[in-house]
Amino acid sequence: MMRQYELVERVRRYNPQTDEALLDRAYVYAMRAHGAQVRASGDPYFSHPLEVAAILTDLKLDDATIVAALLHDTIEDTDATKAEIERLFGKQIADLVEGLTKIKKLDLVSKQAKQAENLRKLLLAIADDVRVLLVKLADRLHNMRTLKYVPPEKRDRVAQETLDIYAPLAARMGMHDMREELEDLAFRQLMPEAYASITSRVEELRERNGPLVQEIERELKEELERRGMKAEVKGREKKPHSIWGKMERKAIAFEQLSDLYGFRVIVDGVEDCYRTLGIVHTKWPLVPGRFKDYISTPKPNDYRSLHTTVIGPRRQRVELQVRTRDMDEIAEYGIAAHALYKDASGAPGAMLSTESSAYAWLRKTIENLSQGLSPEEFLEHTKLELFHDQVFCFTPKGRLIALPRKATPIDFAYAVHTDVGNTAVGCKINGNIAPLVSELKNGDEVEIITSKAQTPPGAWETIAVTGKARAAVRRATRAAVRAQYAGLGRKIAERAFARAGKAFSDEVVTKGMSRLARTAVEDVFAAVGRGEIKTDDLIRAVYPDWTAPRPEDRLAANRAPQGEGWFELKKGHNLKFKIPEGGEEAFVAALPIRGINSDLPVRFSPQGGAVPGDRIVGILTPGEGITIYPIQSKALQHFEDAPERWLDVRWDVDELSTGRFPARIRVTAINEPGTLGQVATIIGERNGNIEGLEMRSRSPDFTEMLIDLDVFDLRHLNGILTDLRGRPVVSSAERVNG
Repeated sequence: MMRQYELVERVRRYNPQTDEALLDRAYVYAMRAHGAQVRASGDPYFSHPLEVAAILTDLKLDDATIVAALLHDTIEDTDATKAEIERLFGKQIADLVEGLTKIKKLDLVSKQAKQAENLRKLLLAIADDVRVLLVKLADRLHNMRTLKYVPPEKRDRVAQETLDIYAPLAARMGMHDMREELEDLAFRQLMPEAYASITSRVEELRERNGPLVQEIERELKEELERRGMKAEVKGREKKPHSIWGKMERKAIAFEQLSDLYGFRVIVDGVEDCYRTLGIVHTKWPLVPGRFKDYISTPKPNDYRSLHTTVIGPRRQRVELQVRTRDMDEIAEYGIAAHALYKDASGAPGAMLSTESSAYAWLRKTIENLSQGLSPEEFLEHTKLELFHDQVFCFTPKGRLIALPRKATPIDFAYAVHTDVGNTAVGCKINGNIAPLVSELKNGDEVEIITSKAQTPPGAWETIAVTGKARAAVRRATRAAVRAQYAGLGRKIAERAFARAGKAFSDEVVTKGMSRLARTAVEDVFAAVGRGEIKTDDLIRAVYPDWTAPRPEDRLAANRAPQGEGWFELKKGHNLKFKIPEGGEEAFVAALPIRGINSDLPVRFSPQGGAVPGDRIVGILTPGEGITIYPIQSKALQHFEDAPERWLDVRWDVDELSTGRFPARIRVTAINEPGTLGQVATIIGERNGNIEGLEMRSRSPDFTEMLIDLDVFDLRHLNGILTDLRGRPVVSSAERVNG
């Protein structure tokens, strides 16, 4: 276990002005607080916060963060309190420890809604001070290093949580080395066979290639020195999890991997980066499509580097990253390399007014908490933001937009602004008209074409990749549906008030909102349109003394006069509206909705349909359309209390029409071989069309059949029934309605 003076020395190496007394007090306090507590490994519990602090000294963090690491378990696991820590170490450190205590209580791998809420709390805890996250990541890294001592039933849960939440968070904070170690440790636990297989194959390849990495390092360094470039070259093999991820992503075998080796070239300045790139490309052939410039266009987490792949010695593909020392430090330590916390003397202490792009992303993610997303939507949005690699595209004015891979112009539009996404009707990619579903690539210039008349289709939710775009489409869809219901409800209410002989206006309805538990007029109309508020209740809320007429009186009053306001039902089962003498007003009285593509969806009753020759009734269902029932249908009983939904409709079918209409019959026949064939033959001979058949065994002697038919009219249907009844095998044949 690390001694007190060893910890102080580790901090003093990068911060000569460290507060040694503060570190000593924290060391002693934490050691005494944890006392005789032991970890699952049998080691003193205090060894854990000490190792966490040691990890953070490798990241060169300030005194307050190191002290918070030493104390991070004291409030949760000992008798220590926040008040006591604040008295001994100050408010800043006490707040950090309290934030870490809250995070420790979270259970991130649970049911989705709970997981989402816990992720909210995690992000909120680290939003005010990113050092909370840095300590938590170091805490998780040490726990993963000692995972073998955890009870077996908990290991997979901890490893999955690490892979799902903490490794992606480390990546977003630019801490790539920590991310790689977290991923590898989790991979080894969750997929031990795959981990062992890849590790053994890498070992075999290393033995077969010999000192290949050292050869490439030496040759590359010598070539740069010969050209007058001073550089440091580091080579390494890819990590097992990274190898496995590439095999999974590209669906290839280990033997097909050609870039298992990566090299970093560290130079003094930005100009040297591009000079080095030129030297490398003239020495070895470039692999096309593998060059990326993250210096001119840094990643959102501040990562900057030049990436290229060349065919190196032994015809081996070699990945190269060229960067300055400052860039390398940011690439290795991420947000921790920004020295966010410095006081006037330069020593760690207070936060600077500026912040890294990685932390800005975190704050942007927190903003989503105020957008009213459901827990599940927030979880989806945040995980999408965490887990996807990125492509970088540009607006026509040169603004950089970072998006997940496989993102579309729809995602791009919403990334620019929600209003741009909601009004997008088309796009140009690199100056060429392209579909909105196109997959964007690095460097694309995207121009979004908009129209104020556009509203986003609900199908965009399945096309969009980013959580922001999906959430915006959902909101727009909900708003459009609400507006549609409100428009429908307004027409229904207007008609109901007119029938009741009462004045109608928004101001009038406002008087009854308190009785209806609504806060806006549009909410009232939307509720009427959805059927949540009956028109009788609405009128009574506005006019408390009003008495509803008897249902039979209302039904009679609701029917339009013969020859006025009626509908024609033509072949194809579509309704069209014939406007009678009297124009728009009479039309609206007959039909309380207009304007859904100048038509309404129309369907027949699912339980028996209707055929020409039947007297029919149309039932208006808010948000769905009109359903046609024959007047004898038992289903009409369900609508007796809502006469405002009844529409007087009539057939207008040409006698020579060949259109067919749905009907259902019930046939009871003798249960013997060939009966079904005889029934089908009769229907076929009568030119009927069987659309569906359900057999029901009522007894060993008889079978009941429910048959859905398509027939020309009522005469055609009755003819089929008459023929069926005339067969000896048929006991009964009758029509079914409802």
